[in-house]
Amino acid sequence: MSFVYKIATAAMRTMPAENAHNATLKALRGGFGPVSNMKNDSALAVNVGGIDLPNPVGLAPGFDKNAEVPNAMLAAGFGYVECGTVTPRAQDGNPKPRLFRLTEDKAVINRMGFNNEGLARFAARLEKRDPSKGVLGANLGANKDSADRVKDYVTGLQRLWDLADYFTINISSPNTPGLRDLQGETALDELLGRLQEARASLTMDGRSKPLFLKVAPDLDFSQIERVVEQSRMYGMNAVIISNTTTARPKSLKSVHASQSGGLSGAPLLKPSTEILKEFSAAANGRIDLIGVGGISSGKDAYNKIRAGAKAVQLYSALVYEGPQLVLDIRKDMAARLKADGFKHLSEAVGTL
Repeated sequence: MSFVYKIATAAMRTMPAENAHNATLKALRGGFGPVSNMKNDSALAVNVGGIDLPNPVGLAPGFDKNAEVPNAMLAAGFGYVECGTVTPRAQDGNPKPRLFRLTEDKAVINRMGFNNEGLARFAARLEKRDPSKGVLGANLGANKDSADRVKDYVTGLQRLWDLADYFTINISSPNTPGLRDLQGETALDELLGRLQEARASLTMDGRSKPLFLKVAPDLDFSQIERVVEQSRMYGMNAVIISNTTTARPKSLKSVHASQSGGLSGAPLLKPSTEILKEFSAAANGRIDLIGVGGISSGKDAYNKIRAGAKAVQLYSALVYEGPQLVLDIRKDMAARLKADGFKHLSEAVGTL
């Protein structure tokens, strides 16, 4: 599998970034995606926020915005797939070009702006999906021109309640003006309070669905402590750390380094792992954490676990490494666990 898909990955990099992404989705819809025959290692099976995962390596949102190919990506070896970000109404997003490869830096800058086909189409696809294929999360957002952004998140939760295994509340994208203001104390109280009420009204026979909160990588420790406490107070099940960054490290070499938008990929690894460690210290095991940002190897993923995450997500590295990466990460993580004397992934959480 790896040789063929390495060639395909290299070929895609000759195309403009967004065109390559759309071509990849088309190929996956046509059944041309990789199918893993690697069995899941029981040492890597985890429960995060109440969700049982066969392995801790997830596909981050942004790849499959409209829930077109979740089962194809699960078949490639991911332990779970998060689709979206989806908003109640369809929106075009920001003007093109809005997606840039920083090849020399193994990074990506995007200013997509929550471009998606809206809740109706997203839900219609999930209604046709076979849920036995694996764990699917829905990443919820707000429309750019919404008069009540909190209501947008509640609307997404209500519409998709029976169709997704968990929900991520995305208030940390830098590409929707004012969205990150929802991370402020008062705004977050309102958002999480209304979501708590909505979830209670949707819960039947005591069976609820997990809610995760996705945050930005530029919070200070006092903000981190507050977010942890508010998340626990309102019954959130996990915090995802972190979204893309607007910072631009001086080490960037690409001609695209000055483009506006969120930076992801290798340069995000160190800062996102550092803030993950701070979240882990603040949480002290009281809420589950998921590590995202810059993962491109088993070592990177393992270090996220040791920094306090119970599971990880990746996306940008697939642009450079291809779909074989997820299997390589799983294999390497298992080897690192064994080398360090751990019998199960859970034993390594927070040991860095």
